[in-house]
Amino acid sequence: MKQDSVCVLGAGSWGTALAMVLARQSRPVTLIARNPETAELMQQSRENKRYLPNIRFPDSLTISCKQQLPLQQASAVILALPCSATLEILPALSGLNKPIIAACKGLNPQTLERMDETLLQHIGAEYAALLSGPSFAIEVAQGMPTAITMAASSEALARHAASFFDDPAFRIYTSTDMTGVAMGGALKNIIAIAAGVAEGLNLGHNTTAALITRGISEISRLAVACGGKPETLSGLSGLGDLVLTCTGSLSRNRQMGIALASGMSADAARTHVGQVVEGERSALAACRLSERMGIDMPISQGVQALLSGKISPQAAVQALLSRPEKNES
Repeated sequence: MKQDSVCVLGAGSWGTALAMVLARQSRPVTLIARNPETAELMQQSRENKRYLPNIRFPDSLTISCKQQLPLQQASAVILALPCSATLEILPALSGLNKPIIAACKGLNPQTLERMDETLLQHIGAEYAALLSGPSFAIEVAQGMPTAITMAASSEALARHAASFFDDPAFRIYTSTDMTGVAMGGALKNIIAIAAGVAEGLNLGHNTTAALITRGISEISRLAVACGGKPETLSGLSGLGDLVLTCTGSLSRNRQMGIALASGMSADAARTHVGQVVEGERSALAACRLSERMGIDMPISQGVQALLSGKISPQAAVQALLSRPEKNES
């Protein structure tokens, strides 16, 4: 039986890894790269030499720089772009009348919109879905077991969107809490920057454990205030993603925190990491949103102060330690 085709927009590490998952059971998949030379190189070499070297593409995966025909022919579209780039392409996807699955995490620092809000605005509830959870791209590309969440406005849509991923090593749980999934995916990146600072300052495992624990409390306060469900934040797209991003050496946000702890400026740290660090944009947005809603988020506020050059890594840690003692809630 012929399988429905899927189009993946974004040929970075995450988009490539998702395209490989989709194509492993011989499903026809087109991965769209913005640069024609990049697309040609990947198609000829059958690997992403820059981000995922030495991991061969499945035979049914095609790389192209041309969007229109693959988008029209596909039964579903995956967005695996930085949030800022997603905003540019969403208007062109409205009216396609097929599942549009956003696999990107962040908050808009200008509008303070979550990814689910942005997606629903352009796509509508009938076709919009979010894919989020603890998943390093290289491990997904290598076929290592991964569990992740697919969220949509209805259980039926979430299951339909998940059905395109038929690789048994890529297990998807469904959710109808798009707000909670979007917030968990965006806010965990901020806490991961703090965890990287702690690592860079050699503050030990106790500090990392404290940041994760207080971090999920902080994330949950804002997510629930925005309409998310507490149980979502204790699941894969909340706590699961937070633990991975705060402790895994492959985390770009954690790497940025380590770089900041070494004395680099935010600009230098960003260059050092070499890829988009979504936690940087989300920190500003989260602080603005929390101030508007009257939510206390001391870790996020410390990270934002550090990113904006207002405070040193050591002073940021001291500011957290010197806060008045309080009930753990």
